[in-house]
Amino acid sequence: MQSFRTEIENPIVEKDILELERKIQLFKEGKIDEERFRSLRLARGVYGQRQFGVQMIRIKLPYGKVSSEQLHRISDVSDEYSRGRLHITTRQDIQIHHVSLDRTPELWAQLEKDDITLREACGNAVRNITASETAGIDTAEPFDVSPYADATFKFFLRNPICQEMGRKFKMSFSGTDDDTAISFIHDLGFIAKIKIEDGVAKKGFKVLLGGGLGSQPRHADVIYEFLEEDVLIPTIESVLRIFDRFGERTKRAKARLKFLVKEIGTAVFLELVSKEISALENKTFKINTTAFEQPISFQEVAIPVIKIKDEVAFQNWKETNVIKQKQEGLFAIGIKVHLGDFYTQKARLLADLVKKYGANEIRLTLRQNILIRHIRADLIPFFYVELQKLGFANAGYNSTSDITACPGTDTCNLGISSSTGIAVVLEKVLEEEYPSYINNKEIAIKISGCMNACGQHNMAHIGFQGMSIKVGNLQAPGLQVLIGGGILGDGNGRFSDKLVKIPSKRGTDALRILLNDIERYQQKKESFLEYYDRQGKIYFYNLLKGLSDTTNLLPDDFIDWGYSEKYVKAIGVGECAGVVIDLIATLLFESEEKITNSQEAFKENQFSDSIYYAYTAIVNTAKALLISEGIKTNTQAGIISSFQEQFVATHKIELEGSFDDLVYQIKNKKPTKKFAASYLKDAKLFYSKIDAYRKTAVSYV
Repeated sequence: MQSFRTEIENPIVEKDILELERKIQLFKEGKIDEERFRSLRLARGVYGQRQFGVQMIRIKLPYGKVSSEQLHRISDVSDEYSRGRLHITTRQDIQIHHVSLDRTPELWAQLEKDDITLREACGNAVRNITASETAGIDTAEPFDVSPYADATFKFFLRNPICQEMGRKFKMSFSGTDDDTAISFIHDLGFIAKIKIEDGVAKKGFKVLLGGGLGSQPRHADVIYEFLEEDVLIPTIESVLRIFDRFGERTKRAKARLKFLVKEIGTAVFLELVSKEISALENKTFKINTTAFEQPISFQEVAIPVIKIKDEVAFQNWKETNVIKQKQEGLFAIGIKVHLGDFYTQKARLLADLVKKYGANEIRLTLRQNILIRHIRADLIPFFYVELQKLGFANAGYNSTSDITACPGTDTCNLGISSSTGIAVVLEKVLEEEYPSYINNKEIAIKISGCMNACGQHNMAHIGFQGMSIKVGNLQAPGLQVLIGGGILGDGNGRFSDKLVKIPSKRGTDALRILLNDIERYQQKKESFLEYYDRQGKIYFYNLLKGLSDTTNLLPDDFIDWGYSEKYVKAIGVGECAGVVIDLIATLLFESEEKITNSQEAFKENQFSDSIYYAYTAIVNTAKALLISEGIKTNTQAGIISSFQEQFVATHKIELEGSFDDLVYQIKNKKPTKKFAASYLKDAKLFYSKIDAYRKTAVSYV
């Protein structure tokens, strides 16, 4: 366990990993309560699994970019600490399952050798920054959004303003108006735009705010038609500060940004954002794109001589899986990864292939696939043959037959019915009975094991959501069928309509009924969504309602896809971004840590970080006292006003001015060295007052 201490070159990373190791030990000794420890490990990418005693590890891979060396490293880690399986998520991460908690610090340290992090891959923080997988190679893009996604990831990683928010925060960057990164379902979504002013082309983004899926999907609002590139980072920081201060923290179901925006209105939210700008250290932030503009380099290798055995299959694969790049003579190859799952032995061979004959770069995709970039035209037949050997040459990349599904009841605590099981049989139905859909990229099928929509079922053309169906005293695995969602482009999208709830074993019949109807009645040149709108929701409900009859279920209907035992509904504690109720002593202990962090940041001349640590220490300390009195602490803004009312106005706690004045210096003063020093001093003094008050109060009990 201790060997990694001398192998990590970055002292910040080393400190982070050692802190995880220390907190694991404190948790095992009973010195940290379970809820607080959960919050800490989630922020380090360690997620509780459905199976007792093991963890899922989520590896944060910004915009899905992975090199050969990184894929080798991830494979080595999976073999050493897990079972050799890798799972690509719909946020371009990789997950490894069945990992012992004790070994997570060591695992993390191994990943960091190739600049791979777990930090903030889960929990109430800025999650992985996603982007169009074709960013940088798309013939239609105004510019490459990759450096902007990269800069956003780096700026907010470990940033004190987004470490303990009320809920998770998701951002995406789309390279074109096709909006392949699905901006309308994100807390912040960005679409690349060019604006001509006085004959000069300026880079910027269309910006969307407050979108999300889950049980209550919300379409994001357009807040800027064009935001110049140099104010991208300051705008994001301001939004995060407002969300951190005003976002719900107790009622988990209402804690996402979309609920705050809906409650106070977009105009009020933007007014708060504009006022916050004055408190930022960076009013503008120039993003350096140089590293992404270098010439593409290749190893000097001879083109291997190969023979294509089935020319028809090869041409079909080229049609569905090969994409022409904007770089002359180069192509990208899409690999259809079944349910996002692949194994380390094949991953290493793929990594070697890409390094030797490509440009050493792949991108994981939002549909759980792999995109190899920068392949020379002469090497396409060779890649086809080599990918065939790995089982990676199936046609239908990003097609209807390429179904997206979350892990569901395989590993997730929240899974209600098997999403992977139904996905397997639906893909088989498509392959055997509807082979034309291998070439169809108009209809997307997505499946989630519960309402949280990790499989994005409620924005799919055809979606399935896992649920249970009560039949007398028994329960059967079920599916809700949804139709009519999709990406419309340029920040516009639509959510699927809920139609009927059916037993899971009838999911295949539902798909057959829908596809048969489409083939029979869809008009020429009519898109699927146009067809759906023409026929209407009631038409499709009537088409499927017969499947919802539960009076004639067979014994097999009570066994879920992929299982042999009778179905039992078993839902654990969700950890996607759980809001936790903290013990008072733990809160005060954390305030001490935040003050220490503030001191360390000040010594490093990181004055803005020092100020924010001091701010969170003050609010955290006030929260501890309010909780001790049984007073609600739903939001930071609420904590500030309640503390003023309950303790300062009543003179239980004596301050020179109001508590509001003390705390809100952060948004009224510039982040200078002088202010950072005085604010840190204020935080220490406030903590000492509260600590003394609490000890006095406790002594009288």
